[in-house]
Formats: sequence, structure tokens, C-alpha cells
Amino acid sequence: MIEVQHLTKSFRIPVSGKGRWDKIHALLTGKHEEKKAVHDISFQVDRGEFVGYIGPNGAGKSTTIKMLTGILHPSSGAVLIDGRSPHRARRQVVRKLGVVFGQRSQLWWDLPVKDSFDILAAMYNIDPVQKRRTLSELSELLQLDEFIRTPVRKLSLGQRMRGDLAAAMLHNPDILFLDEPTIGLDIVAKKAIRSLLKSLNRDLGKTILLTTHDMDDIEQLCERVMVINRGQLAYDGTIDGLRERIGLPTLIKISFAEPMHIPPDWSGGFTIVERNGTSMTVQCNRKNIQAMEVLRQIEQWGTIEDVHMEEPDFEEVIHRIY
Repeated sequence: MIEVQHLTKSFRIPVSGKGRWDKIHALLTGKHEEKKAVHDISFQVDRGEFVGYIGPNGAGKSTTIKMLTGILHPSSGAVLIDGRSPHRARRQVVRKLGVVFGQRSQLWWDLPVKDSFDILAAMYNIDPVQKRRTLSELSELLQLDEFIRTPVRKLSLGQRMRGDLAAAMLHNPDILFLDEPTIGLDIVAKKAIRSLLKSLNRDLGKTILLTTHDMDDIEQLCERVMVINRGQLAYDGTIDGLRERIGLPTLIKISFAEPMHIPPDWSGGFTIVERNGTSMTVQCNRKNIQAMEVLRQIEQWGTIEDVHMEEPDFEEVIHRIY
């Protein structure tokens, strides 16, 4: 579906000193330095996947998205969408793509939302019957009727994002590129957008690549996560795999039916963090010992009544990579 092969993007940045004459000299001589925003990344996204693409500010996330959509040309490497380059076969490829930039709307600011949809439908040369059918489905899915005749400038952030999602879906693309779709939204609006994205992926089979700084988006939506840092791909795999790779401890809270008895010569592959009457908290690194093995040892200390397991906080995992 999406193939990225050794993708690199460099920008030429003028080099100038601090003084006025240094800047004039740099301007006249054309002196510059080359900065690699994306450096030699390769990956593949299969049909129907929901992939998170995360990294710190300036890591190269938006630059990658712009190359995948054909907005930017790579310095080297290749991008293929269903076997076609978005740079050489732009018209054919863009029909398969829907793009949402959270900080930049594709809706016309002073026009009612419906008028923006009409303009976009004309740009994509969508059949009027198909447009009505698609809008009807999107209206039900995104609850557009409550604001479809309202000028975009009067919409709340949550409404505008639903409008932008509808605009991106109007031509029924197979792939959605979403850049910070929940930025600036309150908790209720974020929950609604996440539910919509799940439905688009699960029910309509859309392939989605999501960039975000909100780790809750990644945990709740994505099956797979790619981490980019300083322009290079630092990780590509599952969230659980990322936790295991970092090696942060898992906390296990155990409640006993009666006071526990810990053997004086006990030495296991885990640490007792807290102990209080009939309950205790232990931590273990699951790279070294499985949670079931921890519980097998602990059940020798008394009758277990309840177990609660807490995985490492995902934001802390990502912080360790950055």
C-alpha cells in the first residue's frame, strides 16, 4: 500500500554571521549549509493498518508526510503509493489520499461547510449522485448536520476537525494521512475524534498514518508505532515491543486473603516496592522475567485474592527514546 525506500530530504540553509557585513557577505557568496530533515528511512504500511508516526518537534514527521503526499520532493529515495510515485503520477495518487493537518484547515474560512464540500467535490470531479451518497454516510458518521450550513469561522475546534475529516473523505480515499488531528481539542472532542478514527479504520477499512504528540492517541488507536528522531527511524513495531525494548519496570499490585509469609531466604527476579498487611506492590523488568513467573513465586506466600498490573507510562517510554 505505502512503500518508503531510503527516503532522504535535505534543505539548504544560508550561513551568516552575527554582524551586518557577515550577513551581506553570506548573501553575495551564496554560502550555505545542508540540513537533513529526514535521513535514509524505509518502511512499508499494508492495507488496513493504523500506524502511529511519532517524534519530538523537528524530528521530521511533517516533512515525511509532505513527501508521502507529493507536496515535497525527496532529495533521494522513493515513495510508492499502490505502486505509483506521488511525485510522478500525482493526479492518480492524490485520488487515493486524504490528508488532514490539524493546524491548517482545507475548508474555506468564510463559507458554510457545505459550500467547501461543493468546491472540493468539483475539484475531484465527483459524480453528484456519489457526492450525495458519500455526504449522507459522512453526515451520519461525523454528525455534520448540526453545523454543515455554518461558516467555518464560527465552528468550534472539534466541529472544524470533523469537517476537515469529512473533506478528506469526500472522494473516498483508501489512505488517510493525519497530522496532529486532536491538537487543541478538549477531552470530550478528543474522545469523539478517536472514536471516529477507529470506525474509519475498523468499519471502512481505511489505512491510516497518524502523527501526534498526544500519547493517548497512539495507545488507544494504533496497532503499530514508528518513532522518528533527528530524521532517522529509531523504532518500528508494537507498543508492547517498545516498552520491552526500553526495559521500564512493570508494577504488579497483589492482594492476599490473609497476611502473606515471605521466606527469609527469598531472592527472585523482581523487587518488592511496598508491603502493607495483606497487600504488596512489586516491580519487574519483563525483559528478564515474565509476569506469570512473578505470580507463580508470589502465590507460594499466601492465597492471592486480586492482581492489578500497571504497564510503564507510554510518555515515559517515548521520553527514554528521545
